[in-house]
Amino acid sequence: MISQMDSGNVVAFFRGRSILITGSTGFLGKVLVEKILRVQPDVKKLYLLVRANNVESAMCRVQDEVTGKEIFQVLKEKHGDGFESFVEEKVCTLAGDIIYENLGLDSAKLTELSNEIDIIVNGAATTNFYERFRNFSAYVAGDQEGLILEKPFLMGQALREGRHLDITSELNLIKETRREMKASNCCSEKTEKRTMKELGLKRAKHFGWPNTYVFTKAMGEMLLGHLRGDLPVVIIRPSIITSILKEPLPGWMEGIRTIDSVIIGYAKQALSFFLVDLNLIMDVIPGDMVVNAMMVAMAAHSAEQAQTIYHVTSSLRNPAPYAVLSDAGHRYFFANPPPRAGKKKNGRLRRMRFFSTVASFRAHMAINYKLPLEILRLVNIALCGMLSRRYDELSRKYRFVMHLVELYAPYTFFKGCFDDINTEKLRITMRKEEKNDGGYCFDFDPKSIDWEEYFYKVHIPGVVKYLCD
Repeated sequence: MISQMDSGNVVAFFRGRSILITGSTGFLGKVLVEKILRVQPDVKKLYLLVRANNVESAMCRVQDEVTGKEIFQVLKEKHGDGFESFVEEKVCTLAGDIIYENLGLDSAKLTELSNEIDIIVNGAATTNFYERFRNFSAYVAGDQEGLILEKPFLMGQALREGRHLDITSELNLIKETRREMKASNCCSEKTEKRTMKELGLKRAKHFGWPNTYVFTKAMGEMLLGHLRGDLPVVIIRPSIITSILKEPLPGWMEGIRTIDSVIIGYAKQALSFFLVDLNLIMDVIPGDMVVNAMMVAMAAHSAEQAQTIYHVTSSLRNPAPYAVLSDAGHRYFFANPPPRAGKKKNGRLRRMRFFSTVASFRAHMAINYKLPLEILRLVNIALCGMLSRRYDELSRKYRFVMHLVELYAPYTFFKGCFDDINTEKLRITMRKEEKNDGGYCFDFDPKSIDWEEYFYKVHIPGVVKYLCD
């Protein structure tokens, strides 16, 4: 049973702690590093593992891609001229990579870390749904419906009934495929990447996951549970992570998510239609809420010898249909017309068209794009290839759009709902606070979000400001 806590307890937990963080150059990693440094300046050390050839290059990456970002502005104002020295004292940059044994670190550094580290936060991952099937990193639901419980994935478990997932066999398949390509001596790097991507997608679907991203995450969870021994392990499963809701910088974000692709496409009037059922729930959660839940969970479970899973989601407590985003987007861009956006004669932005079924979308693509493309192909043949460049360009765009549909349809038509009973229990352990002395907030209750206001006043303006360059 987790004892009652408040913000002060959470802040105090990080005093004097040394924490190894992977993925600090990612969106969520930056939010976590910033918040720890801001609320607990007496943290002992943050070890940031960064992909780089040497420590100097790694330090440059951290300065450029982490502490140099706008999200650290509040912290910079707090420390003034002493900001750089504060960061230098508290942050230790490590040059390494999670894909290598021992993170690519030498034995001396490993010994040092084993004696120093109190907490490990593994946030390193690629959010590319079509990533190469090369390594496993630790929204793993896949193609499920109904209530999805906060339960661990067990070794061998697959989402598709009757399938047994043997991770060793999958690793051997990767090695054998790459060995065969290397032995052929006719496989370019580009071909190898495409082959491994296609293999990853094929294996993911074979076991019931929609893409390589969630498939490898599920396997990562299996391995963590199997190999953890008596170490306390907390697995945070957030849904689609969106821009910061409250602190330190409302609307700040990096990296384009599924819903952001639609917003940007509409802002630029480059996307006139999209595949989504507006009545279905889009399970989104602001990035600062995810970090708040992570920090509270670390404080709550540090002394336990157990594995706990938390769904940091909104579909159960405060569901938001895609229609909310669609309406907010139209209202926002009607009031704030983007420059150079195409307009109708009445001066209004064109409304985006949404297809609620894959069949209707494919019919639209066939009539309006595939058929004209086929006609262009025949004309090109008749003209002895004079239109080849144009045909190839349009053909690539058509295949790209259809490929995106294949990747995103499992999300835009996702009918599952994430149970968050563990997360709700964790929320209950936090005493209600109007405002604590430190002014720090660890809210991760989706019920506190007014989705219409958030999208209209925070998220969409954030997308325009930070992602539409």
